[in-house]
Amino acid sequence: MSLSVVIVGGLHADARRATVARLLADVPDGVVLHHDLATAAAGTVVRTVRDAGGVRSAGEAPLIDDCACCALREDLVPELRRLEDDGTTRLAIVELWDSVEPKAMTEVVVAGGLTVTGVITAVDPALLLPCLGNGDDLADVGLAAAATDRRTVADTFARQLEYAPVLAVVDSPEADDEDRELLAQLHPTARRVPVRGGHPAADASARAYASGTSPGPSELATAALAGFDVEAAAAAQHPACALLPAEADAHGVATFVWHRDRPFHPERLYAALEDLTCAAARSRGRFWLADKPDVLLHWDAAGGALCVESAGPWLAALPDAAWELVPPVRRAAAALDWHPEHGDCCQHLVFTSPGLDRDGLERLLEACLLTDAEYAGGRDAWKRLPPAFDTLLEV
Repeated sequence: MSLSVVIVGGLHADARRATVARLLADVPDGVVLHHDLATAAAGTVVRTVRDAGGVRSAGEAPLIDDCACCALREDLVPELRRLEDDGTTRLAIVELWDSVEPKAMTEVVVAGGLTVTGVITAVDPALLLPCLGNGDDLADVGLAAAATDRRTVADTFARQLEYAPVLAVVDSPEADDEDRELLAQLHPTARRVPVRGGHPAADASARAYASGTSPGPSELATAALAGFDVEAAAAAQHPACALLPAEADAHGVATFVWHRDRPFHPERLYAALEDLTCAAARSRGRFWLADKPDVLLHWDAAGGALCVESAGPWLAALPDAAWELVPPVRRAAAALDWHPEHGDCCQHLVFTSPGLDRDGLERLLEACLLTDAEYAGGRDAWKRLPPAFDTLLEV
C-alpha cells in the first residue's frame, strides 16, 4: 500500500484536532503522527503515533542544538518511512504542533522522498482577527520552538494560513459574516472545507465510507489526497511572484491593492511605517526604494509589526544572460508588471482588514513616493538619498 502524507497545522489547536479526528474517521487505515514540542524545555520532544483505535506507539526525540523544530525534522522522516515500510497504512496525518509552520515540514517530508498529497491549515474563524492582531512573541506565550525563536503569534499564523491550499474551517458559533469574509479575502484561492466535528450526520457519513457503503470519501478526505506541488507552493509565497489577493469589499472587510511604477522616498516611507503597519490586520507585497533601486524588497506585516527584507534583485537589474537561471514562474510574474522604462520594478502592496480606511491609506502611500522633481533627478540622484532603511535591512 502506497503511503500518502497530509500535513495538518495551525495555531487554532481545537480546530486542528477536530480536523485530524475527522480525517482519521474518514480515511480507513490512517494514522496520526504528532510531535509535542511543549516538553522541549525538559530537553525532549514527545512523539506519538495513533490510529482510530488509540495510541500505537510513543517515544521521545532529543533536542538538537536547543531546537525543538530541529528534533522534529530529524525524527519525522524516519517515522514516516517506518509507516511506509509497514505497508498497512494508507494515510499518514502529520499533526503539527501549534507554532510549527507547514512550509518547512512539508519541504522536509518531500526532500525525504515521501509523497505529500495535501497541506491543510485548520481555522476557527472567530479566532482569526485575535490571532492576526496578536503581536506577542511566541516565547512570551509558551509557543517558541527554539530559544532563538523570535517569531510573533500574528506573523506565524499568517504564514500558516497563507501557505496551505486547503483550509479546514470548523463550525464556530462565535464566528460571524465579518470573520468568514476576512478569511475569504486573506486567502481567496484556498479551498475552504467545512469541518463539523462531532456532528451526528458527519459521524454517520464517516462510518458509512469506512464500511464501504458510502459512494465516496468526504470533501476533507478528498482534499487531503488531492495532491500537492511543493515548488508551486513555495513560488506562491515568494515576494517576487506571490499570489496576492485582489480588490474586495464585503461584510465590513476590505482588501486594498496599491500598485505604482515610481519608487518610494526612503525617509518619507520610513516616517510612515507605523501608520502603514497599523492600518490593516494584514498587509504584504513587494516594494521599491529609490536609494536601492535594484533591490526587490519584501513587505510583511501582521499584529502591528512589520518585517522588511531584501528578496534579491529585480529582474530588470539582471544581465540578460542571468535570466535563464530565473524560474519560469518568476519571469511570468515579472512580465505581467513589466514597465517599458523600469521593467518589473514597482510597488505592489495589499492591505486587508475590517474597517479599512482605503482613502486615508492611499493618500499616505502616495505621499511617500518620489515627487515629480525627485523622480526627474534619475537613478544617480536617487541613490544619494538618505538610506533610512539600512537598520531594518541590517545593511
